[in-house]
Amino acid sequence: MSFLVSDASSDDSQGSPVESYMFGCELSSKTTYYTFQVDEEDDCEHNLSLCSISLGEGVRDEYNVVEVTARNHINEDISVPIATLKLSCQTMVNLDNFVIQPPVTFRLKSGSGPVLLSGQVIVVPPYMDSEEEEEEDDEDDSDDEEEKEDLVPIKPANKKLRK
Repeated sequence: MSFLVSDASSDDSQGSPVESYMFGCELSSKTTYYTFQVDEEDDCEHNLSLCSISLGEGVRDEYNVVEVTARNHINEDISVPIATLKLSCQTMVNLDNFVIQPPVTFRLKSGSGPVLLSGQVIVVPPYMDSEEEEEEDDEDDSDDEEEKEDLVPIKPANKKLRK
């Protein structure tokens, strides 16, 4: 089971819409994995920001390991455990907005759950990405110049030889 609910739309200073949606899914022995993906024809940038992973109602006191599979920078699938939960010692993990780009698959690697994942999907139009990158590049260039002016060359220490 999974859900996407419209959370809010916000506008940047130029009126370009940034959409965000609430995300959630449940992993259990009946549904051991969930894949979040977007339409390949969609030009918008989609980011999934995970907030928390927690044990659901009726869970047994066993280790529940949640693994995420996503693509790395060279387009290879990589799997990493992101949460190990147990009723008697750790029932929830706060991921502090762990951001990942789809397609991504969450799998209940061990345990029977239920394990609940929650977060937010952020959708940014493609024209907004290029404008922001140009502004950031301009800001970065001016910051680099200011830092160079503030730098003082370091002189090597005098070496004294002991006899």
